[in-house]
Amino acid sequence: MKNYTSTVEKRFIKYAKVDTTADPNSSTFPSSMIQKNLGKILVAELLELNISDAEMDQWGYVYATLENNTSNKSLPTICFCSHMDTAPDCSGTNVKPIVHRNYNGSPITLPDDNTQVITTEKHPYLKQKVGDDIITASGLTLLGADDKAGIAIIMDLVQHLVSNPEIKHPTIKILFTPDEEIGRGVDHLDMVKLNADYGYTLDGGVLGSIEDESFSADAVTVTINGITAHPGYAKGKMVSAMKVAAEFVDALPKDEWSPETTLDREGFIHPVAINGGMEQTVIQFIVRDHQTSKLKEYENRLEEILNKVLSNYPDLATSFEVKEQYRNMKEVIQNVPFVTDYAIKAMENAGIKPLPTIIRGGTDGSRLSFMGLPCPNIFTGELAIHSRHEYVSIQDMEKGTATLTELVQLWTAHK
Repeated sequence: MKNYTSTVEKRFIKYAKVDTTADPNSSTFPSSMIQKNLGKILVAELLELNISDAEMDQWGYVYATLENNTSNKSLPTICFCSHMDTAPDCSGTNVKPIVHRNYNGSPITLPDDNTQVITTEKHPYLKQKVGDDIITASGLTLLGADDKAGIAIIMDLVQHLVSNPEIKHPTIKILFTPDEEIGRGVDHLDMVKLNADYGYTLDGGVLGSIEDESFSADAVTVTINGITAHPGYAKGKMVSAMKVAAEFVDALPKDEWSPETTLDREGFIHPVAINGGMEQTVIQFIVRDHQTSKLKEYENRLEEILNKVLSNYPDLATSFEVKEQYRNMKEVIQNVPFVTDYAIKAMENAGIKPLPTIIRGGTDGSRLSFMGLPCPNIFTGELAIHSRHEYVSIQDMEKGTATLTELVQLWTAHK
């Protein structure tokens, strides 16, 4: 890119040091108020770049606008979105980013826990990154590239466009969200304030990946109420909810229908939490498939397994509750295929080989697409996410900026 001065490394390291771990057990929004600390930083940086409407609302959403600088004021408004929170699966407190310059392909031993070794055998994508500058954490935490790499790319784009006003673009809306990792990322989003026509999340993995198909997702909560009695006098009386719950989970298929036994477009059900005691035990499941219609089939099958187990305990009271989480974005984006096509063309223009792929998960874009903002997902370079081995290539992030620069220019020709 002409006149491009990269800021992704400096920005990413700054953002990664800010603890933004989401809390799935919290009833507040955002689930952890520390997420707003990063929001404040981002608003301040946007204001420094003369983005005068940059703000963070009461819910922790950061909004900002780069105005259309073309003569065609009827162009669609485009949104770029990344999330500020990090996953609760691994500690995000006191993250210490480390830059490994000119990576040579050898194992990376993380200094704060030398049992944590990142190798090309465990992480094959690293074989393609020899010669790149790789950022990791120090071994005790995740890195937070998911999704602070996306934030760094978007902020780098803003810097580049503001510094080079000759690059033509439509109105661009910047959106940074909280709580994506726990499925609440757009719960309080003000779509009127956002006021965008099409969008892209920056939350993908390998260089060139473009995703416009996600899982459809439901959550299932099974509550089992046991029959309590004093353990010394419980014969013929007590029925432990915990033991019945364990029997139910053990009755699930062992060689299919689970995350550890499926890939590509194969769906699954997955118990993610068990809480309670003898009197009551609650089991939380997630249900996933790329075909929305299959979710009901999976839920019926799960309930059949539960009822078979419960047939041995006719006096127990139980409940089986289903809650929709998100739906496959493809159901919306297939009606506006040019949104994905522009992203693919932008990568080609930036000298990057596009890699259309599916998401075995969801993004804010999954829900945004059904809220009226068709929203595919673009690469950031974030890999080994939610773990101590998380890493990102600085060069991948810079190529993310190059892709977005080409993308906004393609949108100026939209009719």
